[in-house]
Amino acid sequence: MIAVLGTLGVAVGLVSALGGAATLVAARVLGQPARCRQALAWIAAMTAGCVLAVAAMEIALLSDNFSIAYVARNSTIATPLIYKIATLWGALEGSILLWILVLCGYVAAAAWRFRARTAEPTVAWALAVMLGVCIFFFALLAGPANPFATLADPPLDGGGLNPLLRNHPLMAIHPVMLYLGYVGFTVPFGFAVAALITGQFDTRWLADTRRWTLVAWGCLGTGIMLGAWWSYEVLGWGGYWAWDPVENASLLPWLTATAFVHSLITQQRRQMLRVWNLSLLIVTFALTIFGTFLTRSGVLESVHEFSESSLGPILLGFFGVIVATGVVLVAWRGEALRTSASLGSVWSREGAFLANNLLFAVAAFVVLLGTVFPLLAEAVSNERLAVGRPYFDRMLAPVGIALLGLMALSPALNWRSTPAETRSQRLLWPAAAGAVTMVLSIWAGAHGLWQVLALGLGGFVVGSAVRLLWLGARRNGWRGLLGRTGGGMIAHIGIGVIAFGFIASSAYGSEGEFTLAPGESGTVAGHEVTYLGLTDGMENGNRVVRVRVEVEGRGVFEPAVTRFAEFGQPISTPSVATSLVDDVYLSLATIPDEGSSEVALRVLIKPLVAWMWLGGAVLAVGVAAALVPTRIGARDRIRRPPSGRVLAGAAPDQAGSDAGDPRT
Repeated sequence: MIAVLGTLGVAVGLVSALGGAATLVAARVLGQPARCRQALAWIAAMTAGCVLAVAAMEIALLSDNFSIAYVARNSTIATPLIYKIATLWGALEGSILLWILVLCGYVAAAAWRFRARTAEPTVAWALAVMLGVCIFFFALLAGPANPFATLADPPLDGGGLNPLLRNHPLMAIHPVMLYLGYVGFTVPFGFAVAALITGQFDTRWLADTRRWTLVAWGCLGTGIMLGAWWSYEVLGWGGYWAWDPVENASLLPWLTATAFVHSLITQQRRQMLRVWNLSLLIVTFALTIFGTFLTRSGVLESVHEFSESSLGPILLGFFGVIVATGVVLVAWRGEALRTSASLGSVWSREGAFLANNLLFAVAAFVVLLGTVFPLLAEAVSNERLAVGRPYFDRMLAPVGIALLGLMALSPALNWRSTPAETRSQRLLWPAAAGAVTMVLSIWAGAHGLWQVLALGLGGFVVGSAVRLLWLGARRNGWRGLLGRTGGGMIAHIGIGVIAFGFIASSAYGSEGEFTLAPGESGTVAGHEVTYLGLTDGMENGNRVVRVRVEVEGRGVFEPAVTRFAEFGQPISTPSVATSLVDDVYLSLATIPDEGSSEVALRVLIKPLVAWMWLGGAVLAVGVAAALVPTRIGARDRIRRPPSGRVLAGAAPDQAGSDAGDPRT
């Protein structure tokens, strides 16, 4: 019965998506815009069908219904409740089911938000494009990725997920945040395609999608940070980013979306970058599909468990359709997209945003090339190659330093041009903050030209953002901390803090490995650790060795190693003594021999790594603040006609001015 209900939900969703898309397209083609509102009922039915399918799968997981093949492969009776719920997105078919659930939520929210404007050409075509994406994913669930296939002879217990996916609560949150980001770009993508179809290139479609883009971008960024935290806390290697293809798959659309978040402001204020912005949205959505292809097809190896499937060619084909459609539409509207606006000065806000976009594009290309090169090489030479961390670090370090410099500089710039004297005045205190940061870093033991420079630029970024926040708060009170400028500057502070943590933990860490008997100690970078003893027993049918280690001044911690009966190889579970100064990271190098009291203990000292997670939280706060609408009183409004004379009643032309207007 559960399988029947789930299959019914998928069928209802697919038929409703087809009905809604057909209704919208027919209404626009036949010149009957009033009929577009009928699509709202189809969207509601589609969402209800999707919810039914997801509810059926969760009931099957929670009730250990092993007659459903997905449950039998990926769950067990002993799986804790939180991980049974998370098993929905722990493997291929379930992850597609979560994707369509999030997608239906976004489409339903967009339909409700624009319900009064459904008859407008741009809104109608945007919803039709979103429903087209829904059709694709519902078709996957109805065919090659059917999550409700049944077994004639169900087992008494299931196989269970990869142990790495069920030993930390972050696995119940991290994938959901990633999907909220991935799938969220469907809404701005739909509006970008709709603008190309209708030829309506005014800034209204940007205003309609700005908050949707920010939500998706913020969720994807949060998901990436949570994934890095999970890797750090779970995998036992002491790092948080290995340039794994799955990591890169999430980073690629975030990079292009970050470029769009900045450049859309330029189009709204200066009518520049029309083609670039439309292309960025199409590329961002296409990269979410390409990332899905990488992680779901088995074409690249990864620590994440997504087995090989027939979905690879289908997803790659859908990616090709998106790219080809985007290229054709942009080429078709090429003449209409031309604008007379031009870059007034290099020392301007639009100049900084243009450089910002170019750098993000370079970063995305470098990551994409490093990720797909092994695949291309294997296709040509039939040899499996790997592109490692040195390539990414060497190629992206200069880009990162340049981006930090632009982040420090851009808040001090006006639109069109900024006199040298004005720049000097606005950058004085932020530059001083950067210089002080460099001095303090060297005093604390930092070394290396590029590392110290990057730390100084991080301080410069924070100082520049704090300056603009202070100006906004001085003029507009708490409202100066909200809106586009307030939220953007809080996000800049978050990036600066992340930069501190990333540079310090990457460049100045220490490690040691000791074979200790109970009562013996070892010291790494001034931190003494003492091995107190171990427990060796069975937990849920698996051998677990748990070691008690005292970290001087921090307390007692218990790293462990588990040999899962169904997995074979031992899995280390590290323990971390965290502080704002550094982390003492403890893990067992090997599982001890049975009956032995000696352990091989690995100790890593990671300076400022906690600042990574703190900066991620600040970044999320900045995104939330940027979503808050702000209203400025009429007496604060000014407008600047072409002559440059300031008149009452319109928006300012200096986004980086000392006025600190949150609308900028």
